[in-house]
Amino acid sequence: MTARVLVIAEHDGVKLNASTAKCVRCALGIADAEVTIAVLAADGAAVAAQAAQIADVARVLRADRPENAHALAAVLAPQIAQLAGPYTHVFGPSTTFGKDLMPRVAALIDAPQLSDIMAAESATRFRRPTYAGNAIVTVEVDAGTKVVATVRTASFEAAPAGGSASVETATVDVTLPTHTRFVGVSAASSDRPDLQSASRVVSGGRALGSAENFSIIFGLADRLGAAVGASRAAVDAGFAASDLQVGQTGKIIAPELYVAIGISGAIQHLTGIKDARTIVAINKDAEAPIFEVADVGLVGDLFTIVPELEKLLTA
Repeated sequence: MTARVLVIAEHDGVKLNASTAKCVRCALGIADAEVTIAVLAADGAAVAAQAAQIADVARVLRADRPENAHALAAVLAPQIAQLAGPYTHVFGPSTTFGKDLMPRVAALIDAPQLSDIMAAESATRFRRPTYAGNAIVTVEVDAGTKVVATVRTASFEAAPAGGSASVETATVDVTLPTHTRFVGVSAASSDRPDLQSASRVVSGGRALGSAENFSIIFGLADRLGAAVGASRAAVDAGFAASDLQVGQTGKIIAPELYVAIGISGAIQHLTGIKDARTIVAINKDAEAPIFEVADVGLVGDLFTIVPELEKLLTA
């Protein structure tokens, strides 16, 4: 039996988020999977066209409604529940968007919810992390069970471009809830790359000592064209904003390069960076746990090392 996988596109109304192509990569791990991407928007033409270019996608469903102008989980979930009818699997990313949306979809169609898929071994057998990533659990569902899941995007490379899927208009005739409405968005604007999708990330820890000193992290990140992250200790101390937190209770990321400055390496933080390709650690404590996972380690005073690195990068 062919697995029919519906991937829910994450986007901002104009640009498709890279998490969607990573969900496609996960879905293609299922043998003979047929992958469809659903784009729910007020006007999804541009996003649907981008989704159609992802390799090995069979089709793109475009569901346009004025109510979809903002990605409200309470509004999107009933529509996805209706679209999910002929599909065996419904996947969304394990981002804030997906974590908010997919459990609602699962509840509406009375299906089991599987979180943080890191590998699809078959249509019914999946692997996911547990105990802060210290153990991997293999989960299996009965054949014929519809699966709703979030995909651990840090565990997958994005599916390549090169596809030419057809874009079909999907009419979703369902009553939407009125108890939830969009009020506004308050978010810090930045020219830096997005933390969850950046190929390079520079993070700072409590050793920076103050919010003023944390500017060192921003300076190095600017030299590298990198996003900025922070440990929970740095966030709790008020050195950095909470949306920069990396780790089990923050953002799970998988950049090509991760530079940890003044971060000791608590297990909760390591959980968030374990899939990074190259980890560079700078810490004056040679026994810091971060050095156990680092590919490159520099033992010394960060206030001396980081300025020297900046000089080398500008030379």
